[in-house]
Amino acid sequence: MAGSSFGTLFRFTTWGESHGPAIGVVVDGVPSLLPLCEEDIQYWLDRRRPGQSKFTTQRQEPDRVEILSGVLDGRTTGTPISLLIRNVDQRSKDYGELAHTYRPGHADITYDLKYGIRDHRGGGRASARETACRVAAGAIARKILGPAITIRGYMVQMGADRIDRDRFDPEAIERNPFWCPDAAAAARWEEQLLAVRRAGSSIGAVIEVVATGVPAGLGEPVYDKLDADIAKAMMSINAVKGVEIGAGFAAAALRGEENADEIRAGLAGPRFLSNHAGGILGGISTGQDIVVRFAVKPTSSILIPRKTITREGRETEIVTRGRHDPCVGIRAVPVGEAMLACVLADHLLRHRGVYEQR
Repeated sequence: MAGSSFGTLFRFTTWGESHGPAIGVVVDGVPSLLPLCEEDIQYWLDRRRPGQSKFTTQRQEPDRVEILSGVLDGRTTGTPISLLIRNVDQRSKDYGELAHTYRPGHADITYDLKYGIRDHRGGGRASARETACRVAAGAIARKILGPAITIRGYMVQMGADRIDRDRFDPEAIERNPFWCPDAAAAARWEEQLLAVRRAGSSIGAVIEVVATGVPAGLGEPVYDKLDADIAKAMMSINAVKGVEIGAGFAAAALRGEENADEIRAGLAGPRFLSNHAGGILGGISTGQDIVVRFAVKPTSSILIPRKTITREGRETEIVTRGRHDPCVGIRAVPVGEAMLACVLADHLLRHRGVYEQR
């Protein structure tokens, strides 16, 4: 299976299945002498870990990370960093029916059509379990970025219900299980998601991730645009069906004079009067906040019967049992943060390489 690696200079490869003995990631291109220990990575994994609220899957995985290589005496050596996360709470028997039946809206059928075989136990590589590896890689990427660049994700929409931007409170993000910056919206979403779960259904969400402190000049023109790599990173996350940068699709409704981010002279360089571009112009960072949003579809594994077929082509219905997120978008927040960190770390190293050659 190709396509398990991401990045150019900062590059990581994930491996393992949802119900295998372990999952893991190999991170290459990390500069030497960076301080790094397991707790640096564990902090970010704990934010993504399942079973932390009644609104996520109740699979109890401690997600304890083990560093197998690339670190000596608390510092990176410049060699590949290999990380291991053991699976300890699999219930493969819950997925017995899926060995011969496809879930509508899931990758079950496409994996089978492509490879002629698939791991039906929790979805194998198609499971959101794989995203723990991305979060681990993102923790290392943040070390490369340093404290001057901060990355913060939060949910701005659940189903059709959006936050009120006038009530945006950064402090509220960590106070509710939805990573929601609008306390009133979070209260509504709690009632909504409880009803969705009771009905045996699921619901989608929109996540926004903002990177602050990104220097100007990151990104390459034409095919290696910074925003193109960000879009690929977000679209590679399980269940993501749409990505936008800055104003995104809303820019199509603006006139030229509205969309143009006017520029004035500032004490530290150009000063932009707005940020419809989301911090990127021509594929290159402007020095403003980088703003990206992505849409997460409803979880495919639901208790409501859906029409489908078996591997032999027989028409049937399916009800998916097991432990699933009624809104997978909740745990996608730290994953989106991690993927943005990985893209920025990659482009920062590429930019340094070009600069040092001048």
